Amino acid sequence: MSKLEKLVEDLSALTVLEAAELSKLLEEKWGVSAAAPVAMAVAAPGAAAPAAEVEEQTEFTVVLTAGGDKKINVIKEVRAVRPDLGLKEAKDLVEGAPQNVKENISKQEAEEIKKKLEEAGATVQVK
Repeated sequence: MSKLEKLVEDLSALTVLEAAELSKLLEEKWGVSAAAPVAMAVAAPGAAAPAAEVEEQTEFTVVLTAGGDKKINVIKEVRAVRPDLGLKEAKDLVEGAPQNVKENISKQEAEEIKKKLEEAGATVQVK
């Protein structure tokens, strides 16, 4: 039997208290700590967790998914939300759904636009 096999066999026969005592003796003899790798192994998942967190979305897009039955009311609301659009452009946007109504806006503004368009009869998503 080789030295290493004998050592493994002897270590396997140790009780928990004997293994703890052996750990202390080895730490004193060689000036190393067996606790450091354990602490790093425990800290590593915790350190990785913040990096894995998804950043909170700050900019939203309101998407008109369907114009609904009351297209005239929806077109009016689209024009109120997007005064830069003329009547024809607003009509094309509603009829060409799904289309982005407004992009890169705050969550509050997106929710307000969604509410107005839904009240007018449209189907809307906020992304």
